[in-house]
Amino acid sequence: MNKPFILSLSLMLLLICSSCNDEWTEEQFEKYISFKAPITSGGVSDIYIRYKEDEKTTFQLPLLVSGSTTNAQNRTVHITVDSDTLDVLNYERFQNREDFYYRELNSEYYTFPSDVEIKAGENTSLMPLDFTLKDIDMVEKWVLPLTIEENQSYVANPRKHYRKALLRINPFNDYSGTYSGTALKTVMEGNEGSTPIVKEEVESYVVDENTVFFYAGNIDEDRQDRRNYKVYATFDETGNGTGTVTLYTDNPDMNFQVNKEATYTITEQMDEVRPYLLHRYLTINNIDYEFSDYSMVSGVDINYKVSGSLILERQLNTQIPDEDQQIEW
Repeated sequence: MNKPFILSLSLMLLLICSSCNDEWTEEQFEKYISFKAPITSGGVSDIYIRYKEDEKTTFQLPLLVSGSTTNAQNRTVHITVDSDTLDVLNYERFQNREDFYYRELNSEYYTFPSDVEIKAGENTSLMPLDFTLKDIDMVEKWVLPLTIEENQSYVANPRKHYRKALLRINPFNDYSGTYSGTALKTVMEGNEGSTPIVKEEVESYVVDENTVFFYAGNIDEDRQDRRNYKVYATFDETGNGTGTVTLYTDNPDMNFQVNKEATYTITEQMDEVRPYLLHRYLTINNIDYEFSDYSMVSGVDINYKVSGSLILERQLNTQIPDEDQQIEW
């Protein structure tokens, strides 16, 4: 192989490599502005807010600048509430079952800045959402729908799940969440010898810092009149991870009666495989109450007895300081 050919080949390879390298110095994509709010199977993005009575709780919602290079300019992003998108989502998912609809979170429960700055040299920014959730009624499925407004200084991501954030509000306390219900039995009066009704999971919802509610017996969110069958549980700690649970209702038509005082225990255990992961188990024991389902059949009270226990497991990543982030929901 002669020297001129080798020289020519080397020059061509140098030009090709230089051309490839130049591609990485230039932007390959649009500088779209997006929320980081991935949706769940329910069509919304779940966020978890520590309940603190009258105190403010802040959730940081990320805003992103897409692209293959670093954002080179200051950008002021305009955010607003987007009721129309929530209306469309509700109708497409639930049609005429309005009792299933997500409800737009009342403005009394939140504040957020309408403008969020993303600085030059940074591809992300955090938008503070401040929540005060005292007296919120968790019978409803609350959603805060947000959208990025159009502006000449930036391009909002044209894909709806990036430009919009439908935030499902989930306030939590130490006792709320999804309990295992396999040890809780519901039997109809007069049929005590038959196979009991057992729910795999029992969902509980925040009322205040020490109280949750769940639906009586086999009633769940699918019932249109579920509001009438709330059973409240107030936790009173006696020490060393133990305490009593007071069960009651605010609906006298349920004929609610407690037959035994419920108690609870909290135990903790570190994960054997992931030593930074803490398993916390809350067990409610001695559940024993009766109630009447007075609306399933018009004019007829169907009486039930509920007994057994419930177990709530939380997995906490002890390496993460923020409580709402360390819980593996």
